[in-house]
Amino acid sequence: MPEEAKINLRQLQYFVRIAEVGNITRAAEQLNVAQPALGLQIRQLEQELHADLLLRHSRGVELTEAGKLLLERARRLLQDVEEIKREFRGLSGHEQEMLILGLTPSIMLQIGPDMLLDAKQTMPNVSLSLVEELSYGLAMSLERGELNYAFAYGTDEPRPGVERKAILIEELLFVRPAVDTPLPESLTLAEALTHDLVQAGERDMVQRLLKSAAEKYTLNLRIVYEAQSIPAMRTLVVRGAASSFMPYGTAVEEIRAGKIAVQRISDTPLTRTLYLLKPSHAPVSRHQDAIDSFLDTIVKRLLESLGPLAQRVGASAPNR
Repeated sequence: MPEEAKINLRQLQYFVRIAEVGNITRAAEQLNVAQPALGLQIRQLEQELHADLLLRHSRGVELTEAGKLLLERARRLLQDVEEIKREFRGLSGHEQEMLILGLTPSIMLQIGPDMLLDAKQTMPNVSLSLVEELSYGLAMSLERGELNYAFAYGTDEPRPGVERKAILIEELLFVRPAVDTPLPESLTLAEALTHDLVQAGERDMVQRLLKSAAEKYTLNLRIVYEAQSIPAMRTLVVRGAASSFMPYGTAVEEIRAGKIAVQRISDTPLTRTLYLLKPSHAPVSRHQDAIDSFLDTIVKRLLESLGPLAQRVGASAPNR
C-alpha cells in the first residue's frame, strides 16, 4: 500500500501565510521563521502531495492550480481546528467561552475602553479578547480562523469562507497641521489634493479610495510619505510635514487637543463602509444572544462617536 501523506498543521499554516503575502521572505519575517526552514517545510509539503504549489519568480510567488485548491482546503481545515479547540475548552465547564474580536485602530481609539466595560455587563459568561489590526489584516486573520468576528472597512468584495454584513458608511476627513487662523469647515477635493500627503501603503483602503478619486477627476495625487504605522502618520501631520485623509477615530485625540486641523470634503466626500465579518458556517455560541447584543452595542457607540460623519446602512443620509 502507498504510504499516507505526512502533512502537519504547521506546514498548512506556513503555506497559507505565503499564499496571502505572495512572498516567502515577507512570510518568514511575519512568522518569525528562518527563510530556509520555511522553504524546506513547503518543499516537504509539495513532495507529500506530489504537486507543485507555488510558482517562484523574482517578485515573489504565485499559486499553481494545485496551490489554489490547497489554499481553500487549508483555510477551512485550520478554521475547523480552532473551532474544535474552542468547543473543548467550553466543555470543561471551568473556562469561560472566548470571543476573539478584530478591530481597526480607529475603532479601538474611539471606543476600545468602553467596549471592555460593555463586555463585562453584556456578556458575563464570555471572555473578550480584542485584536487590533488594519482592515485587510483582520480579514486575513479571520480567514485563517484566528478571529470569531471582525469589524473591518473596505471588504467590499466577497471573500471565500467569510460572511459579511454592511453596518455603516463613514465619511473620511482631511487632516492638516494646525494653524493659528481659523480654517473653513470644508474644502474641495481638488484643493485638498494640492497638499503633500502621508498615507498608509498601497494595500490600505484609504489610499485606494484616493487613487480612484484622483483618476476619476484627473487630479494629481501627491503622496510623499507612506507609513503603515498610524502613530507615525499622525506625528508627521502634527509636525507640519504633510496632510492626510483619515477616519475621525484615527486622529481623535489630536483633533480634540487642537494639534491637528480637520476639514470635510465638500464636493466629493470620500466614504468607506464598515462590515461585520465572521467565518461562514461558524457554530452558534452557547451565549449567542449576549454576543449579538454586545456587537450591536459596539455599532451604537460608533455611531454616537462619529455623529454626522456616519450613518447606518439603509438609513437616510446625514446632514452635511
